Amino acid sequence: MTTPSPETPEAPSGTFPVSPALAGLLPEGGLRRGTTVAATGSAALVLALLAEATQAGSWAAIIGMPDLGVAAAAELGVKLDQLALIPDPGAELTAVLSTLIDGFDLVVLGPVAPRGVQPQLARRLAGRVRNRGAVLLSTSPWPGADLELSVSQRRWHGISADGSGYLQSRELVATSRGRGAAARPRTAALLLPGPTGTVARGEPRPGRRLTEVAG
Repeated sequence: MTTPSPETPEAPSGTFPVSPALAGLLPEGGLRRGTTVAATGSAALVLALLAEATQAGSWAAIIGMPDLGVAAAAELGVKLDQLALIPDPGAELTAVLSTLIDGFDLVVLGPVAPRGVQPQLARRLAGRVRNRGAVLLSTSPWPGADLELSVSQRRWHGISADGSGYLQSRELVATSRGRGAAARPRTAALLLPGPTGTVARGEPRPGRRLTEVAG
């Protein structure tokens, strides 16, 4: 990997950097090498997790997300020159995934890819991730994941009561929980995307109930 640029905050040793808005969700302030992460409920959250690492020179691969738009990834800060897309892994999912883990720093599995993966296979792939020092991000629940990220209380801003206006940002609450240092749940209010298109910190109001919407 190349050395992170001066403009990119450097994460602690042994991790891939993430946006400051996301750092509080992760026990070490970044994506710890050699771990599996299940990030469910928001493709935007997964892309936001890749942004800082790819800008710092890390390589990422996304497998099994045929509807993913590269424009959306770019808007969230992912460096497209450091990204590989495999929309359909075909029948050789395990072989393709193993190859990606060996060759990329961060590997994202789309919602179709993990379906039907048995715990024994999941453990074998997790062992490969540990040996390689990569990070496996699944957009569906993954057996034995080191960390689980989920989102709730999603609400779009920018549309008035009469339905006019433009979508400007989406407010949500992200929660993380896992094993070891991640056993204590952590939550963060986020704007994803924020007004500039990238992830930003939100400002939840005490006692305020947000409306759940799809997406």
